[in-house]
Amino acid sequence: MANTSPSHAVTKQHLLTFFSLYIAQSIPMSFFATVIPVMMRQEAFPLSTIGYLQLIKLPWIIKFLWAPLVDRHSKSIRDYKRWIIFSEFVYAVFIICIACLNLHTNFQLIVVLIILSLVTSATQDIATDALAIRTTPHKGKALLNSMQSMGSFAGTLVGSGVLLIVYKQFGWDILLFCLALFVLIAVVPLWKNKQVHLLDDARLSPRARFHDFALFFAQKRIWKQVLFLVFYYSGLIGLLAMLRPYLVDLGYSMKAIGVMSGIVGTGFAFMASFLAGRLLRKIGRTIARILFACFILLATLYFLTFIGTVPSTTDIYIGIFLLWGAYGFGTIEVYTTAMDLVRPGREGTDFTIQIVLTHLSGIIVVILSGHVAQRWGYDALFVMSSGLAALSLCYVLFFFPLRIESVAEELDKT
Repeated sequence: MANTSPSHAVTKQHLLTFFSLYIAQSIPMSFFATVIPVMMRQEAFPLSTIGYLQLIKLPWIIKFLWAPLVDRHSKSIRDYKRWIIFSEFVYAVFIICIACLNLHTNFQLIVVLIILSLVTSATQDIATDALAIRTTPHKGKALLNSMQSMGSFAGTLVGSGVLLIVYKQFGWDILLFCLALFVLIAVVPLWKNKQVHLLDDARLSPRARFHDFALFFAQKRIWKQVLFLVFYYSGLIGLLAMLRPYLVDLGYSMKAIGVMSGIVGTGFAFMASFLAGRLLRKIGRTIARILFACFILLATLYFLTFIGTVPSTTDIYIGIFLLWGAYGFGTIEVYTTAMDLVRPGREGTDFTIQIVLTHLSGIIVVILSGHVAQRWGYDALFVMSSGLAALSLCYVLFFFPLRIESVAEELDKT
């Protein structure tokens, strides 16, 4: 029987359980996506071959296709634990298999195994998101999403920065064996957590169907949320993607860029996510949505001061703090509001669809930003990013206006 007690609170054990799951899926994925291309280039692989590594991101783009399967067969805590633990176990097995192969002689097989490993990681993510939604009360979702975002940023920091250093010291096989061990250890908090309970009776929820991902868009007024997901931090995505090429063109070394963007920037986003979760919990979704959109606009407007000048290192660091901080804030708002808009019995499906929408729109913005920067220069990119951020703020103010009644209701919930 599900626990429907209103006193069900978010404990440190609850938050630690989900933080460990989110960071477990993030570190290996970040390693495969960022460190392996560097390794391949150092060993003289052609750029055309390295380009095939973009295929490894595919499972996280199309995971909504099998999300209904996870929802359909998850009616209890035990069901969710089976999905998550089994997925993590298979994930670890694939990583071990990759560790036993040589990058030069088994490149194609390694790419296939990486894709399969990320299928299991994406499946774990679906089940973890659904479990998080169904075990966390409304007022605790902001804190939970802090753990989700912090796990992602910490995984990126470790997977794309720290592990590159560790690889040089210990080598390919030892590093991947350690990654596999870490993935298995990360499920221990969930396995030992006996206090996690569903907030509703899963038996009363409708059974998910395979075409539920399409029916998500048939809901009334859902397109307001869809466009919010598309636009909310569109102004940041292009700048984040073009930041490293911009720093290269300014003459910074790869090591300096790694520290500035990969460590300092990601680390600041990690801290911003922690702060945003607590701030959102106090002020509510409506005020936070507007406040964070203003911060996003401020971050993009700051880069307009670089137009026609060569910014100093201090100026660059301020921009990085604003950019990654705004991204950390915006991510919490996106995750939290997405969790609010899920249908009973389809929690994993609906949340996955919404997050995939942000990924797809981000890809479009990055491609557009690259073309704009290539044809008209970085100054045009800064103008475009500020315009998108301003458009996002206008959209939020118009479609999610600040009404005293709705704010009072939110504050009562928090």
